[in-house]
Amino acid sequence: MMLKTVLRLPVCAALLALAAGCAMIPPEPVVTGPLTAPPPPPPQPSARPNGSIYQPSAYGNYPLFEDRRPRNVGDIVTIVLEEKTNAAKGVATNTSRDGSATLGVAAAPRFMDGIINDKLDTDISGGNTANGTGKSSANNTFTGTITTTVIGVLPNGNLQIAGEKQIAINRGSEYVRFSGVVDPRSITGSNTVSSTRVADARIEYRSKGVMDEVQTMGWLQRFFLIASPF
Repeated sequence: MMLKTVLRLPVCAALLALAAGCAMIPPEPVVTGPLTAPPPPPPQPSARPNGSIYQPSAYGNYPLFEDRRPRNVGDIVTIVLEEKTNAAKGVATNTSRDGSATLGVAAAPRFMDGIINDKLDTDISGGNTANGTGKSSANNTFTGTITTTVIGVLPNGNLQIAGEKQIAINRGSEYVRFSGVVDPRSITGSNTVSSTRVADARIEYRSKGVMDEVQTMGWLQRFFLIASPF
């Protein structure tokens, strides 16, 4: 009796570990990498500016006669999310096949009259018909705004941007993540750019909380769904 109890303990522990591992599998993130620019190095002491009208230290690294569009690491760009996709697919297949065969004996030896008689007059026919149809459609709309940070500048001048917005409501939280590459010439004077003009755009919208847990299938239900042969 003691031996059976000892043998059952590892089995129960393995089942509990398996259940804990399958309890909640977090989805893989779409946006990977840093979501903000690294902190800049501490400023070096410089000589006191003596200009009476224009002082470079008061305007950063921007020239006097150029706008303040983002061009350096750490600058801010506002992305206007205007994603809308529509996809539809339809398939129709019709096949048909007919066949026939006739077999008859016009003459046979006399000693086989009682055996054959009229049984060899055979007519065989067959047909095969198959019809199949399929249709699928998908619609996706995502609108909003998110402010990102320039995390890198490519050799050709394009900007690598990334950002995250988190919103906590009651006991749940939602976050939007965005990353991509944007041409500085696409940025408007109000420091905004449409998401449709961002290359390699990755948009992620996730939620955590009670509503997200309700939409997730339980681990035991997933186990029986995988093990079921039907």
